[in-house]
Amino acid sequence: MKFRPCIDLHGGCVKQIVGSTLSDLDADSLETNFAASHPPSYYAEMYRRDELTGGHVIMLGPGNEEAARDALQAYPGGLQIGGGITVANAGQWLDAGAEGVIVTSYVFKDGLVREDRLQELVKVVGKDNLILDLSCRKRGNDYFVVTDRWQKFTSLRIDEESLAYFARFCCEFLIHAVDVEGKCSGIDAELTAILGDLTPLPTTYAGGVRSLADMQQILDLGNGRLDATIGSALDIFGGSGITYAEAVAFHRRHSS
Repeated sequence: MKFRPCIDLHGGCVKQIVGSTLSDLDADSLETNFAASHPPSYYAEMYRRDELTGGHVIMLGPGNEEAARDALQAYPGGLQIGGGITVANAGQWLDAGAEGVIVTSYVFKDGLVREDRLQELVKVVGKDNLILDLSCRKRGNDYFVVTDRWQKFTSLRIDEESLAYFARFCCEFLIHAVDVEGKCSGIDAELTAILGDLTPLPTTYAGGVRSLADMQQILDLGNGRLDATIGSALDIFGGSGITYAEAVAFHRRHSS
């Protein structure tokens, strides 16, 4: 199990937000846990120094391109990039130093999968450079992929069939448990167990991690098949639940 670091960008700044509050329609509803005084490159250089690979830079809305490039230039080949990725710009981000591109909303329309767009992306960047973000929210008894900054439900359930389908097109999954994202209230144990049982690819779980005990729970429920990212709980993002040094030490103990 690896600790996958993150750099979330909003308004050109490194931030930690409550994911379920992110919306184009009501900026006043956005709940921000942390806004950094350091540039994105500060965090990217830290991750490079500690040899943490497969982390992700997520552009939450427009106006983050310059900040994203700042991070990628500080750690070329060490970070994935997501947020507004399409077939038109995916190759440019790889050229800018991204290890891979993370895509979600672009491959859905009106809640349905656009396989033609998946195939186009594979042609442009290659399956080995494509990470699919299948972040989800629970509705009824099932988890459904959400798009457009996690505000719109698709018709796609997270289950064995859907994970196997998407695995044909990509090399990894990134899956935020949106209902607990940014709340430091503990992980979504049910979703973690589902992913640990069913995922056919390397998968990074994100959402609600507040302590090293939560990291251990992801390791156990995920059957050792899941990596994890930590956001608002980390001291480098203003949190008090886990120090960055502790997360790196956990990574070194369990990533071999």
